[in-house]
Amino acid sequence: MRSLVGFLLVLAAATSGLYLLTAWLPGGPRAGSGSLKFPSDLEELQELADFLQYYSKEHHAYVILLFCSAYLYKQTFAIPGSSFLNILAGAVFGPWIGLLLCSTLTSVGATCCYGLSNIFGKNFVTYYFPDKVTMLQRKVEENRHSLFFFLLFLRLLPMTPNWFLNLASPVLNIHVTQFFFSVLIGLTPYNFICVQTGSVLSQISSLENILSWSNLFKMLAIAMMALIPGTLIKKFSQKHLNLDKSEQKSHLLNGRKCN
Repeated sequence: MRSLVGFLLVLAAATSGLYLLTAWLPGGPRAGSGSLKFPSDLEELQELADFLQYYSKEHHAYVILLFCSAYLYKQTFAIPGSSFLNILAGAVFGPWIGLLLCSTLTSVGATCCYGLSNIFGKNFVTYYFPDKVTMLQRKVEENRHSLFFFLLFLRLLPMTPNWFLNLASPVLNIHVTQFFFSVLIGLTPYNFICVQTGSVLSQISSLENILSWSNLFKMLAIAMMALIPGTLIKKFSQKHLNLDKSEQKSHLLNGRKCN
């Protein structure tokens, strides 16, 4: 009961802080603040990107603060939908600053989720997900000699959603340092794909722009980037990790899970 109360207090404080950031925009158009909500589809994403691009002209630092706060909120409390924020980062901040922000925030937010689970959620995870925890615990112990690379494998070709891995890692006795850097490295390719997609989409205003050689080349490069990490980690896992072939096949068929 004490753990639940503590978690709810943290959630309430974080929610209140994020709400105040969106409600009190310094010098900004109050009517536009209605666009400041987590996007649930591409139309809402485009509307939010347009508003932030406009507002960023005079309040760039505040837009970065808003984005970082929203991203950390989603990651910390294991709320699905970070892919939309990755695309938004590419549209608003550009491909490279957007990638830097998303990779950093993914790692920090996931580590905050790890911390909350370690303090408040261990009993919750083991009680409600006993089979998943048992399966992951067995695989972690079997690959303890190459644990960091096994964690990379889980991020690139996940056998379980990233949000659950964030919650379960304290239960599996995964050290926070290994956890942090496995998230930073393992999810950078995924973040790169989303951010680059957002950067390309922000430049498309007509059918002619879609079919330009520049955008076609960028989209081809994004597609190649999506294939390379999975291929490399698959080859490494076959040589160094203790995984059943049937499991590896199922990971590839399942594809990328959401953050």
